[in-house]
This record gives sequence, C-alpha cells and structure tokens, in this order.
Amino acid sequence: MPSGIRWAVCVAASLALAGCASNDLMVKRQTETEAKVEHLIQSDKRAEQRMNELSGQVQSQEDQAKAVSAQLKQLQDTIRELRTAQDELKARISLQAAPKIEVINQEAASKGKDYGPPSDYVRAFGLYSANSFPAAIEAFEAFLKNDPKSGYAANAVYWIGECHYSLSALPKARDAFQKVVDDYPKSAKAPDALLKLGYTLAAMGEKDKATVAYERLIKAYPGSPVAAKARERLTAN
Repeated sequence: MPSGIRWAVCVAASLALAGCASNDLMVKRQTETEAKVEHLIQSDKRAEQRMNELSGQVQSQEDQAKAVSAQLKQLQDTIRELRTAQDELKARISLQAAPKIEVINQEAASKGKDYGPPSDYVRAFGLYSANSFPAAIEAFEAFLKNDPKSGYAANAVYWIGECHYSLSALPKARDAFQKVVDDYPKSAKAPDALLKLGYTLAAMGEKDKATVAYERLIKAYPGSPVAAKARERLTAN
C-alpha cells in the first residue's frame, strides 16, 4: 500500500477514535449531570416534606395553645363566679346569724311603754326572730293593712324583704327593699334597705344595678354603719 494511502488511513482512524472518545465524554458528563439533577430533585422533595412536617407541628402547637388559653379563661371565669357566690353566701350567713334584736324608735321607747311598737308588730317580729318567715310575712302584711301610716311601717316592709331574702325569694325581696328606699327615704331602715337591695341584686346576677345601690347608699348616707359594708362590696367587686 502506498505511503500516502497509509497516511490517510491512519488519519481517518485517529479521527474516528477521537470522535468516539469525545462522544463517550459527553455521555459521561450528561450522565453525571442527570445524576446531580436527580439528587437535587430528591433533596428538594425531602426539604418540602420536612417543611410540611414542621408546619403541621407548628399548627398543632398553636391549636394546643389556643385550647389551653380557652380552658384558662373558663377557669378564671369559674373562679370569679365562685368568689362572688362565696361573698354572697358569707353576707347572707352573717346577716342570718346576727342577733335579731331591733330598737325601732329609741325616742319613743324612752318615753315609756305606751310609746312602744304595737303588739301586732311585735308579734310579727317575734315570728321573724324565730325563723318562721312565711308566718312573719303574713303578720307584717296584716300589720301594714291595719295601720298603713304607722311609724313602724317602713320597718315592717323592710322585715318583709328580709323574710323573702331568707327564703331566697329574691325578686320579692328586691321589691320590698326598693319600696323602703322609695317610700321611706328618711326612715332609719332606708340605709339598711339600700344595702340589702344591693345584696339582692348581686345575688340575682344584676351586678351593675347592685353597684348603683351601693354607690347611692354611700352618697345618701355616708355616716351610716352600713355605708362601710357598701364600700367593702364595691372594693371586692
């Protein structure tokens, strides 16, 4: 074979080998690139999955925090209601446990027995003192019917309110105490009636009206002994 032809054959073979090598290199690089892309895709999927897991955990913690907050608020409301009920119970017990002795008209009493309370009033008050509240109510009402202009009328209405309060007939107790306040504002029982009106309204759940009664008592009768009790109730509330 002539040397020129051999040289041409060699060149052609060299080019063919070079082409194959180049093609193999391209395939290798393409394979490596695809592997890297696949790795990135898998990493991204894992990151997204982890992100979703974390988001779910955060949402769960937020829900738990909201539930705990709601339970705490409910507990606080319950404690507040229990304290109010406890205060009402203490006030009622203290009033019921106090000696039921009343000096109604000191000036009249000092002038002799002829100026004392009428016998039917004394009988009604005796029934109240014996905790015979329904009978006492009837007796006080009969007294008021027979002598509506008596100097003890305000006292009779007040004790009717006390009887209803002791029987937990709160609306009737409220009406009686309100009648003393409205019809007998200058009587010795008016300050006590305002205080008990506040107690009754508070027991009925009408806290704002109870506050008005306490404030009215303090303003109208600032020097009365029960005004201090009204201030205590306002402070407690």
